[in-house]
Formats: sequence, structure tokens, C-alpha cells
Amino acid sequence: MADEQLQYKISEEGLAELKEKLDYYLKVRRLEVSKRIAEARSYGDLSENSEYDAAKQEQAEVEAEIEEMQYRIEHAVVYVKEAHYDYVKEGCQVTLLDVEEGEEETYSYVGTSEADPLKNCLSSASLVGQAINGKQVGEEVHVMTKAGELTFKIVAIEGDKNARKKK
Repeated sequence: MADEQLQYKISEEGLAELKEKLDYYLKVRRLEVSKRIAEARSYGDLSENSEYDAAKQEQAEVEAEIEEMQYRIEHAVVYVKEAHYDYVKEGCQVTLLDVEEGEEETYSYVGTSEADPLKNCLSSASLVGQAINGKQVGEEVHVMTKAGELTFKIVAIEGDKNARKKK
């Protein structure tokens, strides 16, 4: 298999969203920026034209985003969500108990491309994600962070209720 560093683990839904975003950037964002550049050019002298400079900067950012999305799609490794999980792996919902704080939190355990702390999407490449990967309900993990050692207990691992049952 290809070098692990080049792979982007992602769900089928996440890949579809990424392709949709790429399509938007290719068809809409590029055109918007191109129009801004043309408009800024019409103002005359480009050497002192801040609108032109800003539009060119935006163009560079849009092109970099497009290149990154294309690369991620090309190197995507799709994981399929399952109806049941015996251990923590991409696609599951995992409930963790912060042993010190006594608080439980449920996360979607996802590949790096879909990580989003605001949506409780925990990356499999994060410190906590790496520690819980492959663990089962009842197991405790210790994670060293900049703030010190954290201890989590795996309280529940759930599957996707909409996933097709394995035969």
C-alpha cells in the first residue's frame, strides 16, 4: 500500500463533501476572483493598486486550496461506517469519560480530513485519537499533553444506525 503519510482517511460522506467543495472552487470561486482581478486592473496603474494586490493574493489562496483538495481526493482512503464496532476505529461514535473531571463526552471518531472539535469530530491522528484507536469498552488510556497527563475511560462504542449490516 502507498506511504501512510500520503493517505487521507475519510468517510464516503466526507469525500462527497470534499468533491462538492472542490467543484464549487473550480466553477465559482475561480470565476469570482478572476472578475475581481479584471475589475482591479480597470482602475489603472497596477504598481499602487491595493485592490489588484488583494485580488491576486486571493487568487493564490484559492489556487492553493484547489491544489490541496485535489491532492486529498487523489490520496483518499475511504472507510465505511459500520452498524456495530467491537473496538474504536474510524467511523464509530465513542463516548469517553474524563476520569479526573468525571465528565462524559461523545465523539465521532474520524479521519484527519473530517476532524472538527466544534462538531465533536475527533481525529484519529490526534493525541487522544491515537491513544483510543483499537481500544474496547472499559479500557482506560493515558494521554500526555502540554497540560499534563489526561486519563480517559472508554464508556461506549456505537456504530452508524444507517449503515448496512455486515453479512
